[in-house]
Amino acid sequence: MISQKDILSTIEMIDQQHLDIRTVTMGVSLLGCTDENVSKSCDKIYNKICRAAGQLVSVCEEIETEFGIPIVNKRISVTPVALVAAASEGEDDVPFALSLDRAAKECGVDFIGGFSALVQKGMTHSDEKLIRSIPQALAETDLVCSSVNVGSTKAGINMDAVALLGKIIKNTAELTADRNAIGCAKLVVFCNAVEDNPFMAGAFHGIGETEKVINVGVSGPGVVYHALKHIKNASFDAMAEMIKKTAFRITRMGQLVASEASKRLETPFGIVDLSLAPTPAVGDSVARILEEMGLETCGTHGTTAALALLNDAVKKGGIMASSSVGGLSGAFIPVSEDEGMIAAAEKGTLTVDKLEAMTCVCSVGLDMLAIPGDTPAETISAIIADEAAVGMVNSKTTAVRLLPVPGKKPGDRIELGGLLGSAPVMAVHPESAAAFIARGGRIPSPLQSLKN
Repeated sequence: MISQKDILSTIEMIDQQHLDIRTVTMGVSLLGCTDENVSKSCDKIYNKICRAAGQLVSVCEEIETEFGIPIVNKRISVTPVALVAAASEGEDDVPFALSLDRAAKECGVDFIGGFSALVQKGMTHSDEKLIRSIPQALAETDLVCSSVNVGSTKAGINMDAVALLGKIIKNTAELTADRNAIGCAKLVVFCNAVEDNPFMAGAFHGIGETEKVINVGVSGPGVVYHALKHIKNASFDAMAEMIKKTAFRITRMGQLVASEASKRLETPFGIVDLSLAPTPAVGDSVARILEEMGLETCGTHGTTAALALLNDAVKKGGIMASSSVGGLSGAFIPVSEDEGMIAAAEKGTLTVDKLEAMTCVCSVGLDMLAIPGDTPAETISAIIADEAAVGMVNSKTTAVRLLPVPGKKPGDRIELGGLLGSAPVMAVHPESAAAFIARGGRIPSPLQSLKN
């Protein structure tokens, strides 16, 4: 039985502590949409997505109304387009992005992910064609998100792809310079990308997935923050226990929504991703959780240890609430989307180097960082390589989402709007890594990859 106290507590979490379902994402396989003719393949893609996800938004709105649970985003992820486009004989893959954008708008979703390539061990002609199409594709679409997986613990790091992506990110920023390089906010570079991630910009429908699937991403930094306020000066053990109990309750709500959406859409339920995904709203910040633990400012000494405790406790609590926890599941640290991170970066306490250290113990990586527009492509590639190395050696998912905003310098601030928030432009090291990036080839996989 659910007690009255539990019901009132959940209502408070939703009304006052920013608890929500961050996204219900339907994954759709496009493996049956290949065709030598680009136009025919694009038509197949459009029709397949509209058939599969045409009712997604209306069903989510029904669930919101009936259960009183906010569902912030409704999204679609698809098979990495580089695989689907491989059979087609086009000059570039921009038409595929336009088809995805058109389908997403017809379905009424917020974003569609999967303009992606998996190149951890090498690039096919189709992979390279898609990667080179990214700047134009993101400049000409509104809802399309793109990702590239450049490394894995098993394969090592494809440094040729890393070098190319530094240039691609710069070009994407230039083509969307009039919108503060917004195209780069829709492009993420992974190591150890997962196939069931419901969060953008990195969502794609993995080739090991079923025909279509429902994945749900929950949120709740504000709930954890308020829970910790009730146990000031408690020991680390007590803090961890409180976070676990809170994560359990958050995940149960996600499981409820996922099961209900799965049933109504007649689509298999995949996973609940229990990542703590912040927003620009005050009181909905991962940084403020770390500060509530006793740090004066996020980024100071002790931040990595505090984040490690938070991330581990969230996973332990969530895994007890659902047998289908997946995706990324942990704590996100996107600078522009977290008002506490923004404040710490503007104060100078939170730096790119400290964020890199923090990603050793949390979900994803260097996320939504605005950097100077004159940052060389090789420096961007070197940042990607550093983050991929963290993921490769530690057998975890890491990622980079950088915005080299043309005309901006350290100390400036850009406005992106909505959940993307605003970002202080952060300094990067001026010393060159060009000779390092120019070597090319592949960083071999580490010894720990040999697990068979």
